[in-house]
Amino acid sequence: MRAFLSFGSNVGNRAEHLRAGVAIVAGTDPYRLSRVYETEPVGGVAQDDYWNLVMELVTEASPWALLERAQRAEAQRDRTRDVRWGPRTLDVDVLWAEGFTSDDPRLTVPHPRAMERAFVVVPWRELAPELISQFDVERATGRVVALDTLELLQ
Repeated sequence: MRAFLSFGSNVGNRAEHLRAGVAIVAGTDPYRLSRVYETEPVGGVAQDDYWNLVMELVTEASPWALLERAQRAEAQRDRTRDVRWGPRTLDVDVLWAEGFTSDDPRLTVPHPRAMERAFVVVPWRELAPELISQFDVERATGRVVALDTLELLQ
């Protein structure tokens, strides 16, 4: 199955949090990463800018198993959920999974707000222009600035 996940961090060493999260979520599955983008926070809580990227993963794992991997990665990076849309060491969301939809509150796929957010659609389009159109990018809101590949960032 082909799946896409979004990663973000705006607390501490953002690059290290993203690297660790990618490694945990990918496991031994093949993957590709978008570039990292610096983005403005969403939700009105005063906080630092995020670094975001999207991962394309080819896996036999179910979307539920991917959610478990995402939550394990967040926990291992000491993610706290004190404030909705507040600062995070690591945030990982399952955006889309080939042939799968769910409206379960624990795992809603496709992600319900993904197409509204430039920090998701810009890096997603980089990996999957056949799924995310230029129109989708233009419709999404939020400032995004391309930084570099994750391996080159400190």
